[in-house]
Amino acid sequence: MTYLKIKAARHDLGLSVREFGQMLDTDASTIRKMETAPDKSQHRKPAPRMARLITAYLSGYRPDDWPE
Repeated sequence: MTYLKIKAARHDLGLSVREFGQMLDTDASTIRKMETAPDKSQHRKPAPRMARLITAYLSGYRPDDWPE
C-alpha cells in the first residue's frame, strides 16, 4: 500500500490523523510517517496488519469503537 493510498484511504474514511492512528493501534506520528513520500528519511511503511485493517475499513467494516 503506497503512501498516497494510505492518505487517500484516511480521507475517504473521514478520519483525522489522530483517529486513523487510534483505529490502527498506533499514534498520529506514525500515520504522518506512513503518509510521507518514500524518498524522505522519516517515511515508514505500514505494517501488514495495518494494511489489512485499512482494506477492511474501506470495505465497510467498522469496529465498535469507530469514531463518531
